[in-house]
Amino acid sequence: MEFSFIKSAVKPSQFPPPDRPEIAFAGRSNVGKSSLINTLVNSPKLARTSSRPGRTRAINFFNVGKTLCLTDLPGYGYAEAPLKLRRNWKVLIETYLKERHNLKAVVVIIDIRRTLGQGDLELLRWLKTYEIDAIVVLTKADKVSKGKAKHHQDVTASQLMQEGFGQPISFSAKTGQGKQELCKAMHKVVGTDL
Repeated sequence: MEFSFIKSAVKPSQFPPPDRPEIAFAGRSNVGKSSLINTLVNSPKLARTSSRPGRTRAINFFNVGKTLCLTDLPGYGYAEAPLKLRRNWKVLIETYLKERHNLKAVVVIIDIRRTLGQGDLELLRWLKTYEIDAIVVLTKADKVSKGKAKHHQDVTASQLMQEGFGQPISFSAKTGQGKQELCKAMHKVVGTDL
């Protein structure tokens, strides 16, 4: 299957035509969204990665063959970005989530070393209100011991259950852990293989 960059959009008029199912990737700044996308498609350079938070400033659209589109959303919670820029990101993301009728699910990405933050909970509740499927992924599983990873996953799972969401998937871009599980969850939503 071929993967390719389609375009970046900084305003809704720049979104590509909604002509196929779409899955978006969202999370706090520097949580590993781009690395996760690159691991999923076996391409280390498809989505641009950076150790500097706030690198993704537009919605980036990617082709998965001719049957699916992936979108990398700007990270939320990046306090060092100017307030006006953060407000613009918020409006852009909310417009995308509300108006993209081909959007089938949002992969909500959380660093396994962190607890669910207010921004994470707000996004999950917002998705639930608009009846958009959420797939929660805990990234950077290789950064902690197996025992700590299990503990963090259990704590997050408990919080998610209270909010009416399913089990999170532990993921590592470095080792590939969780890749198959995430692909299955995405396939279940869109019926298309990665």
